[in-house]
Formats: sequence, C-alpha cells, structure tokens
Amino acid sequence: MSILCADSPSLEELLDQYGIDILWQPSLSSEPKGKLDALIEAILRDEQRLDILCIEGSIMTGPNGSGLYDPYRGRSKMSLVRELAEKCRYLVAMGTCAAFGGVHAAPPNPTDCTGIQFDKKLPGGLLPAEWRSRAGAPVINVSGCPAHPNAMTKTLAMLASGLPLELDHLNRPKDFFNSLVHQGCTRNEYHEYDVEDSAFGEKGCLFFNLGCQGPTTHAICNTELWNGRSSKTRAGVPCFGCTSPDFPLDQDLFRTEKIGAVPINLPLGVERANYMAYKSLAHEAAPERVLNKEMDP
Repeated sequence: MSILCADSPSLEELLDQYGIDILWQPSLSSEPKGKLDALIEAILRDEQRLDILCIEGSIMTGPNGSGLYDPYRGRSKMSLVRELAEKCRYLVAMGTCAAFGGVHAAPPNPTDCTGIQFDKKLPGGLLPAEWRSRAGAPVINVSGCPAHPNAMTKTLAMLASGLPLELDHLNRPKDFFNSLVHQGCTRNEYHEYDVEDSAFGEKGCLFFNLGCQGPTTHAICNTELWNGRSSKTRAGVPCFGCTSPDFPLDQDLFRTEKIGAVPINLPLGVERANYMAYKSLAHEAAPERVLNKEMDP
C-alpha cells in the first residue's frame, strides 16, 4: 500500500524506466499460486535469475527454531527465505519488521520473530551478521512502519542502475536515513524555545510530554513528505520512531518517559548536564508569537 504512493520515482516509473520486472508480489501479481511455486523452483535450480529479493514482514523462527509457526507447502517460510537468499544479487528488507523484527518481535514475542539480519539492534537475525549476497552486500534495511514509499522505489532504482548505495551501521541506505525526523519539522521553533504541548490538538512541540521521538529518529518523513504533503508531526501526531531497531518501544507511545523533569532519551547530540539549563534559558528568550503559539505547524 505504501509503495503505490511513491512519486519519485513512482512504481510505474520504476518498472518503465529502470528495467525492473516484478517476478512475484502477492498483491500486484495476477498469476495463480502455481506460478509462484514454479518460479521458486526455477530460481533454486538457477534457471531463473533473481536480482533483487524483497522481503516484507518479520521471520517467525518458532517453535524451537523450526519456523513452522509460518509454513508454506509443508516447509517453513524461514527455510525458504534462507534458500532464496543464496540466489539473489541483493536482498532488501522492506519495513522495520523484516529489517529488525518490528511489531511481531515486541515482548513477549511468542512466535520467536526476528529480522532477516538483525534481531532488534543486534547483528544477526535469520541470517548471520557476516552473510553477504551474490553481489557482496549485506541485507539492505529500508526500515519504517510502513517504509517510506520513495525510500523504497529510490533504493530499488539505485540497485537496478548499478549506483553505489552507502549503508549506515544498521545497513540502512544513508541517502534516506541520514537526517532526523526533527529536521524539517514545522514544530521545530517551539521545541527550541521549550514551548511544549501537554495535550493533543495544540501547536507546540510534542517531544517533552507526548512521546515524540523525532529528535532521536533517522528518517525522511519531514524532508520528503508523505504523498508530497504531510507527516505525522505536521498532522499533530508524535513520531513513534518506526524506522528504529527498537520499534515499538515497550512503553506508552504517547508519554515521554522522564527522570524527574528530564526526558530519559534526549535529542541526539545533546548532553544531559546542559539540557535543563539550556531549555530554561530558551523559554525565557522565546518571542511572544512562539509563547502564544501563533505559528501554524
């Protein structure tokens, strides 16, 4: 559903201009299930080339490491992914669940879900940390819940074009995970002057009281808007940090956890010792238009 909203490039442009042929996709392919079975066998026999393998959703490894909580034609999907992974030039984890485990791996994780090459932030999931595809690349993690549509299509376009794709320490493409959700947020000035909301529906910053993780989350949500027009924070909803390996946090999503008056998780690059002094001074220096929340986020 997310990739259908891509516009730079769109899904149609991805197929027309970059020579990508979708071998199979559950929602976009019209062939009967038997075609998928034959396709899988052709790939495993090296009769069908598999340039890019995209996996969506976490990998169920239970019970007891068998993967049979999630079977396919008498075998586990876990084992099928392992076999296909050895045949592809690139393996792309589409979404946080495939990348890190995501929602399904949240406590208590009854089906022992994991990401493809990460278990939360720990290297090594279904595949070991040292695994590499036929092109010599690790699993490429296009995280998000859902993944940003343009991050998906641009990643695929770059791979199809043979362009270099630099990855961060979590194997996410740096082109789409090198800025914070906080950057480009229309509530930034409220944050800098410590004008914080304590209830939804107002215009101030959502970080200090309402659980917004924008200052700690790398994603392009506020620099490349969803559907070209909006984002969670622009709509008055806190960033949930859905591109991060520890998403979802095992706590209230709409409350900022604090020790006393200081948030436990501070904005990246901020020293705790200086934080409260800075915020107090900033609030005192806030212009009237900011204190009166006269700006439209």
